[in-house]
Amino acid sequence: MNRRSFIGSTARMAFASTLATELLAPLQAAPPDGSLIIDTHQHLWDLSLQKLPWLDGVPKILNRSYTTDDYRAATRGVNVKAIYMEVDVAPEQHTKEAEYILSLIKSTTSPTLAAVIGGSIASPEFAAYIGRFKGNHLIKGVRQVLHGEKTPAGYCLQESFVKGVTLLGAQGMSFDLCMRAVDLMDAAKLASQCPETRFVLDHCGNPDLKSFRPARAGEEKPKHTSDDWKRAIDAIAKHQNVIGKISGVIANLPKGGDASDLAPAVNHCLDAFGPDRVVFGGDWPVCLLGGELNQWLTFLKQIISTRPTADQEKLWHKNAIKHYSIKL
Repeated sequence: MNRRSFIGSTARMAFASTLATELLAPLQAAPPDGSLIIDTHQHLWDLSLQKLPWLDGVPKILNRSYTTDDYRAATRGVNVKAIYMEVDVAPEQHTKEAEYILSLIKSTTSPTLAAVIGGSIASPEFAAYIGRFKGNHLIKGVRQVLHGEKTPAGYCLQESFVKGVTLLGAQGMSFDLCMRAVDLMDAAKLASQCPETRFVLDHCGNPDLKSFRPARAGEEKPKHTSDDWKRAIDAIAKHQNVIGKISGVIANLPKGGDASDLAPAVNHCLDAFGPDRVVFGGDWPVCLLGGELNQWLTFLKQIISTRPTADQEKLWHKNAIKHYSIKL
């Protein structure tokens, strides 16, 4: 099940609605050591200014505005800086979204340091659109969500799409891969066809967490096997122009789940990409579908606790500083 379909499911809507008040409460506990975290996947949206078509019918917990003040509350006690991630606005609002986040960053009142903006990669107007931001050190890349049910298989391999992604590389920008797990082999092919473009694989490739454990009574069958997902992740990770973003998986965490439910996917990605090509992403506020941001931080710290301290620091902030050319 893709993330947008997951968001719209009746069962999850009921679960998220009952937890809305609890999950929106400010955090009470910070990560143990207080060291710097760079969140490479921060969402912000203002529904008085922006149109987010995918919010129609989603759980109440997401169908509201999320501002910098809300993010500060969600990260209270955490030493965090963030990179904004586009929020899948209506295509005609891409420029407005970019201008909105640039204004916020330049205000210096926000923990947000830079942005990955939205764009319609295969559009004939894409070159003119992205050309407006050429040389802008605050715009690090572009994302176009590809995991929607209406996106056909192989869409990212069409000539116009490849051309747009190649253009990003020529302008020193990255492209975020946000895809259905069953389409991940297309991501590997795209990375091969655009060797001069840096890619970021979002959300550990959107694995179905149920595929890593025995089926439970009454549970929906996984959309893919864990072995299929692992093979695709390995194929993508072979391309040195791709980094893996450890993000998003908590949104699919079942009620009562814990770090052990997330560990198989997280650990495979960490091992496949290696310590120098992974970054952390909070995916707030979408993460609230499975747990608050502090839970995600705590679970991830548990999962990586036995890894070398130097590798943990790379995941939390050092790799982001390097890959996104961040100036602190």
